[in-house]
Formats: sequence, C-alpha cells, structure tokens
Amino acid sequence: MHRTPVHASWLNQIELYLSALTRRVVRHGDFSSRDDLIEKIESYVIKKNTTAKPYRWTYDGTLPKAASPPTN
Repeated sequence: MHRTPVHASWLNQIELYLSALTRRVVRHGDFSSRDDLIEKIESYVIKKNTTAKPYRWTYDGTLPKAASPPTN
C-alpha cells in the first residue's frame, strides 16, 4: 500500500476542477435540456484547456521548519 501525502494528491486537483466547473457552469446555469447542459460543460472544458498554463511543482519533500517557541 502506498499513501499519497494530502498536499500532493491528484485527487485534490480533480476535486478543485469539479468544484470550479460546478460553480461556473452548473450551479447558476439555466439549461433547456440535457444536451444543452452537456454542450455548456464541453464548452467550459474546451475553453479551460485552451487557456491552461503549465504549473511547475516545487515541493521537494522537506517539511517546513517549526517556529521556535516564544521566550519568556
């Protein structure tokens, strides 16, 4: 079994993508039919893919230094 760190999970990225899709297309949309909904989702995906920018991952696996305790 291999555990993926929470901050590096690909599943988190999928959840973020679906959340944005829901907020921008589905939640406040007015759809005349199922095909209309599908068309608007596909349009969103195409636009998102054409305007996407690569992300350079910089996490190197080291934990951040803990803050030093306050001195009295």
